[in-house]
Amino acid sequence: MYDCFMEKLVYQMFILGCQNLDEALKKGLGGVIFFTKDITDEMSFKNLIRNIKSKAVISPFLSIDQEGGRVERTENIRPKRLSARYAFQEGVLKSQTEEISRELAEYGINLNFAPCADVNTNPNNPIIGERAFSDNPEKVIEGIKIFTKASRKFGIIPCVKHYPGHGDADKDSHLTLPIIDLPIEQMEKTHIKPFKYAVDNNIEMIMAAHLHCTCFDNDTKPASLSSNAVGYLRNNLGYDGVIISDDMVMKGVQLYGSLEACIMGIKAGLDMFIFRNSDNETLELIEELCQIVEKDNDLQQKVLKSNERISRLKCKYNI
Repeated sequence: MYDCFMEKLVYQMFILGCQNLDEALKKGLGGVIFFTKDITDEMSFKNLIRNIKSKAVISPFLSIDQEGGRVERTENIRPKRLSARYAFQEGVLKSQTEEISRELAEYGINLNFAPCADVNTNPNNPIIGERAFSDNPEKVIEGIKIFTKASRKFGIIPCVKHYPGHGDADKDSHLTLPIIDLPIEQMEKTHIKPFKYAVDNNIEMIMAAHLHCTCFDNDTKPASLSSNAVGYLRNNLGYDGVIISDDMVMKGVQLYGSLEACIMGIKAGLDMFIFRNSDNETLELIEELCQIVEKDNDLQQKVLKSNERISRLKCKYNI
């Protein structure tokens, strides 16, 4: 039987969908993510969150993707707002983000996977588009500044995404692994620049994307699992906050299978993983990972370091 302390630390590294969670919450699950299907009316949503909090042995991140526009999970209970690009262009990004953040705080949410720090340089980008503030990195930085300040005002943790930049992609990472074939100089000048700004201004969390960047790896590998890509964020940009994966059920990362992908992610320097599913298969995956970590000292050290970052962020926001 593996160590219960280490088990809790491994569970802290996961954010799961909100179904079938009782056992995981008792074992120290790090967080929960909510989607449109989970939010049918305000009262039941608030009750769902209260129920989750009451069963958790360690206070969880309660998270959502609430960017505005196309990616807004509360569409069953309120009209959608402007997308990030149009809210920014119309000069209402501050007021809209404050409204979003106030509502999220009232529901009990404490983490928003937004804003997009992507610079949408590819007009045929099938997944980012108007989710990005602009195709100009300086304007994206301005949007990040407005959005993160408005989020923090209401106690909502902002998470910039999708490092190292999804804006030049011509494919959707939900469906396949996009390839970004740009030299590092171009990545730094355009796509990494907003993430550097975010790091320099103490961003709480960064989401790593499931896309292959040739400037980091010759072999085809998602940046989210790449020690070179994640290492650049840690070592070159000096980031010591929480790095979380994009959803691990996306096709862009499923080449390896979930267990091997999680091991690769931990070795690369990821602190947390999102799985939109909380089915038996996902829960068994975490149990299997616990057993592997228990026998691997190097993985244990990585898990301990990630938990330091997770705990530090939770303490900062009184979670």
